[in-house]
Amino acid sequence: MPATVLTARALLLDMDGTLVNSDAVVERIWRGWAERHGLDGDEVLKVVHGRQGHASMALLLPGRPVEQNLADNARMLAEETADMDGVVAVPGAVEFMAALRTAGLAHALVTSADVPLSTARMAAAGLPLPDVRITAESVGASKPDPEGFLKGAAELGVDPADCVVFEDSGAGITAGRAAGMRVVGIGPRAGSHRPDVAVRDLRDVRVEALGGGAIRLYAGAYGLGEQRNSRQR
Repeated sequence: MPATVLTARALLLDMDGTLVNSDAVVERIWRGWAERHGLDGDEVLKVVHGRQGHASMALLLPGRPVEQNLADNARMLAEETADMDGVVAVPGAVEFMAALRTAGLAHALVTSADVPLSTARMAAAGLPLPDVRITAESVGASKPDPEGFLKGAAELGVDPADCVVFEDSGAGITAGRAAGMRVVGIGPRAGSHRPDVAVRDLRDVRVEALGGGAIRLYAGAYGLGEQRNSRQR
């Protein structure tokens, strides 16, 4: 299938599952949490990707006091920040980030992780931190709320309609679409959530500068879900 061609003025990048493969840590931490609360670990892992921890807890334990979720979340963030075992770059991420920097293309990190965790994971994966970063501390609402992506666009001074989001999770894809942005889905989690185009990983993405701040993006679909936007835009 030919690559989808998109034009944009900024790229908004999720971290976990998109740039960084942290699944091993996420699974260790959340299976432990599930066991402590008598929940099925497999079902918990279906919920937690893309969301802030306290937002996942609110869905998994409805009626639980917010204060308990926030306290649990703080402890788990500290555990995750101390555990970099198995954290690696998603294939193609190193080259992709280098291409963005070399060409001077506008981009931002928009992650549900906090500053310490995002800094540690990007470093463990050998990836540079973008100059613009929207983290858990930056927003009042977790993905799937679009606040983080809208803030990223505002920080870059770009209209939301001129942004392309890179995401792996259902919560993140929903957030990107709610922000009025096009979404490139990364990896196997993304396909069932109907991104505009789905790719295996960042090896299937190429970017180039068009001049005047415009970006041309080539994303090679490989059959994850429906390719909804096959025309240049």
